[in-house]
Amino acid sequence: MSLASPAWLLLLLPVAALAASYLVQAKRRSRYAVTFATLPLLERLTPEKPRWRRHLPATLLLLTFVVLSVAAARPQVDEQVPLERATVIVVVDVSLSMQATDVVPDRLSAASDAAQGFVDGLPDGFNVGVVSFAGSATVLASPTSDHDAAIAALDNLRLDEGTAIGDGVMTSLAQIESTAATDGTGLDTDVPAQIVLLSDGTNTVGSSLDQAAGAAAEAQVPVSTIAYGTPTGTVTVDGQLVPVPVDQASLDALAQATGGIGYAAETAEALDQVYDDIQSSIGFTTEQRDVTPYVIAVALLLGLLAAAMSLRWFARLP
Repeated sequence: MSLASPAWLLLLLPVAALAASYLVQAKRRSRYAVTFATLPLLERLTPEKPRWRRHLPATLLLLTFVVLSVAAARPQVDEQVPLERATVIVVVDVSLSMQATDVVPDRLSAASDAAQGFVDGLPDGFNVGVVSFAGSATVLASPTSDHDAAIAALDNLRLDEGTAIGDGVMTSLAQIESTAATDGTGLDTDVPAQIVLLSDGTNTVGSSLDQAAGAAAEAQVPVSTIAYGTPTGTVTVDGQLVPVPVDQASLDALAQATGGIGYAAETAEALDQVYDDIQSSIGFTTEQRDVTPYVIAVALLLGLLAAAMSLRWFARLP
C-alpha cells in the first residue's frame, strides 16, 4: 500500500498526545482513589473491577483517530486491470535446428502447439501477429484481432536454413508500427505492444542482435525471449550428428536490453508454463486504486464499536 498524500500522517501527532494524556489521567485516577479511600472500602464499593473493559472503548476510539489519519493520507493499493487492447507478435525460429528431438516429438512441433495455446488464451481485443524466421524473416499473419488466423499460421510452420533472429525482431517492429499507423494511434500511446520470440540457436545472418535490441528499445517495445531446447540437442546432417545447443545467453541479453524477460524451457511442459507466465504479464496492467472510502468505513465501525461498548458497560459515551 502507498499513500498519495503522506503529509496528512502528521495528524497522528495529536492522536499520540491524546493517548499519552489518557495514560496520565488513568494513573492520576488510580492514585486519587487510593489516597481518599481505604483499600477494603474500595473492594466493597467496586467488587467487580472493569479492568480491561474500562480501557477498551478509549483504545478503540484512539484507533479510530489513527485510521482516520491514514484515510486523510489517501491510501492506494496496486490493482491488476485486464488490458482491452494490445499488439503481440509471436516470433518463432524455424531453422533446421528446430527439428531436434531432444524435446518430444521435436522442438518445432512442441513450440507450435505451445504458441497456439498462448494465442488462444490472449484477450479477444488484442491484435496478434505471427512472424517466422530462418535465413530471413517472414510475416505469416499480420497483427489483427483474428486470433484464428494466427493459430492457423502457427500450425503451418516450415523448416528452412539459417537463423536470422535480428531480422525476426526488425520485421516484427515494422508490423507493430504498421498496425499502429492503421489504427491511427501511433506507438507513443497507452496501447502496449510486445514481441514474444522463441529460438534455440545463435543469430547467424541478417541484422545483428545489437541492432535489433536498439530498434526495439527505441520503439519502447519489449522483447521477451524463450531459449528452447536442451544443451545436448542434435540434428542429423548428411548422416552426421551435429550439436545444436541453445544459446540462452544471447537471447537473455536481447530481452534485457529491450525491457523484456528472458526465459528458458527444456521440455514441452516447461514451454507451456513459460507462455502462461508471459500471457499473465502482458494481459494485465498495474494501476493505483484509491481505497480511502474503505479505510473511512473501518474507522466508522471502530468508532461505533467503541461507543457501543462504553454505553453497554458504563452507560456513557467514551
